[in-house]
Amino acid sequence: MKEQFQAQMLRVHFGEGDRWQGKPLHEAILAKCQELGMAGAIVYRGIEGYGTSTRIRHASHWTFSRDAPIMLSIIDSEDQIRKLIPHLDAMVEEGLIAMSRVDVIRYSRAAEKAHGTSSEKAQ
Repeated sequence: MKEQFQAQMLRVHFGEGDRWQGKPLHEAILAKCQELGMAGAIVYRGIEGYGTSTRIRHASHWTFSRDAPIMLSIIDSEDQIRKLIPHLDAMVEEGLIAMSRVDVIRYSRAAEKAHGTSSEKAQ
């Protein structure tokens, strides 16, 4: 099944070492997204980058440094994204949040499984 609709995309950029209440920030944000019933979120770990502090963050295989750039991407309705923003205001001490409207194409097998696929019906 294929459906198309408009949504809001929110991207949160911060460092791997950033924390919230003793846990990694990306884990805390993901937990909050799940608690708020967000449609989905994904965390990307970058190789290298810099942000507001202009301090270059990088992932290294040769040191024990855990300072890679992190980007968390969330796509959901504008209303759902608005519910998340006040929590991010409290959680993100240093970073960048970018929001944009997006056209979404979602592919799903849910309808096929509910009704049975044509190959299942033929058997």
